[in-house]
Amino acid sequence: MRRSRLKITEPGVDAVYHCMTRTVNGEHLFGPGDKERLRRMLWQVADFCGLEILTYCVMNNHFHVLVLVPYEETVPDAELLRRYRVLYPKPTRYQSASIQVMKNILAEDGREAGELRRKLLARMGDVSEFMKTLKQRFSVWYNHRHERFGTLWAERFKSVLVEGAGNPLQTMAAYIDLNPVRAGLVEDPKDYRFCGYAEAVAGRKKAVAGLQMVWDAFDPGGAGALSAHRMLLFGKGAAPGRGLSFDREKALQVLEQEQGELSRSDALHCRVRYFSDGAILGSREFVASFVDAWQKQMQRKYPPKVHSMRGSDWGGLAVIQGLRQKIFG
Repeated sequence: MRRSRLKITEPGVDAVYHCMTRTVNGEHLFGPGDKERLRRMLWQVADFCGLEILTYCVMNNHFHVLVLVPYEETVPDAELLRRYRVLYPKPTRYQSASIQVMKNILAEDGREAGELRRKLLARMGDVSEFMKTLKQRFSVWYNHRHERFGTLWAERFKSVLVEGAGNPLQTMAAYIDLNPVRAGLVEDPKDYRFCGYAEAVAGRKKAVAGLQMVWDAFDPGGAGALSAHRMLLFGKGAAPGRGLSFDREKALQVLEQEQGELSRSDALHCRVRYFSDGAILGSREFVASFVDAWQKQMQRKYPPKVHSMRGSDWGGLAVIQGLRQKIFG
């Protein structure tokens, strides 16, 4: 049975999610042009939905996005129209009404205006609506461009609810930005143009703002946030310096066979399923606060345990799904 996704719905509380989805059969379908289009759509759809992208990474057969869903008690009509223009900058066959018609309806503030507001707001402020709109729009574009038909995405997107400040948020952001390094595409994520860190290094304002929110560092130009993020990506040296010197097989042996620990920066260079399958990630206190909601959602007789993350000094990070299968890869 399909279960609802665990979300924060408490009034006045923002929420952060790590969302990921992959292509059907995991096929490597995306070339540079496709990734660029998806990159642009990520920012466009997030703006329409009223969400903030903290960082992201688009790969050959999947993508990750770390997104902040801010609590909004009300959205003024002027902002609704602005967001609509973001998603529909030019008239299309999918546009049910022109901007001017919508503006007139909202100005009259009658029954039709209420219905219009309801329909627009239903597509905003929700991570599921964000991913639905993004995946649908990209599928239409991709199939048209490649003269293809049928399903592009393999399944429902996966998501992890992330504690929205400090070490949990920063560690998750670093893990996402290191995707192309783990895949062997680059030694430094700044050289992979389809990730949030590379955009921020290139000086793109929205990407810089995302990392500033991650690090709670709002200095002009984002130098402080970028420096702190780089330290987490590569450790004290703040430089790749790994290349062939990082022995992944040896690292996995330490983690899985010897039940040992790696430095946090080394562990982040391995695939760690806590970040994609842990369901809820944060401090033990944060994760524990969702035990009742998780038990109800999963329809379990007994409440779940809070599991401390192993394999490194994660700074007290925990998840709600302990993951019996192989954690590292």
